[in-house]
Amino acid sequence: MPEKHLVLLFGPPAVGKMTVGRHVAQRTGLLLFHNHMSIEPVLQLFPFGSPPFNRLVSSFRNHVFDEVLNEDAPGLIFTYVWALDEAGDRTLVDELVARFESRGARTHFVELFATQEERLRRNRTDLRLAEKPSKRDVQASEQRLLENDERFRLNTDGDFFYPERHVRIDNTHRTASDVAEEIVKRLGLPLRETSS
Repeated sequence: MPEKHLVLLFGPPAVGKMTVGRHVAQRTGLLLFHNHMSIEPVLQLFPFGSPPFNRLVSSFRNHVFDEVLNEDAPGLIFTYVWALDEAGDRTLVDELVARFESRGARTHFVELFATQEERLRRNRTDLRLAEKPSKRDVQASEQRLLENDERFRLNTDGDFFYPERHVRIDNTHRTASDVAEEIVKRLGLPLRETSS
């Protein structure tokens, strides 16, 4: 069975994680599980951050992780807004890494960063609004983006927890396709098999 990979693709809101992740998935065959795939359905039932919201999102994520590990899949790209200064976020990531590595998977950390101005522009793109209904109130979404930038540390500064497995890319002025190509090459990810 081929080696599995976990690519944790992290960075602040609207930096392009989902879009870059789609391009990496297309090239490699890794499954893309962007964070809002677990968030959006639960938001229709319970408010963000409430105990039932947190339990359901966590449960859904854990089931997806287990299924990827149990099935004949090459691995997973998981996108995440990681508050690097929050102990709970570090615990979640450490547990995810341990879960995949205990089953022989290779784990990689890809950090994207872009200027706030560019992220505010991306916050209004058609793909983002189509995939993430909770962002369609653009004014409220922009306010949360700005508040998160103030409140949390969402990018590193040469001080990442796992430096030997960390790739940091400024994608302010780059296409998602170009960034994905760099990720695939730098991580040595296997390419999707294509039939001739």
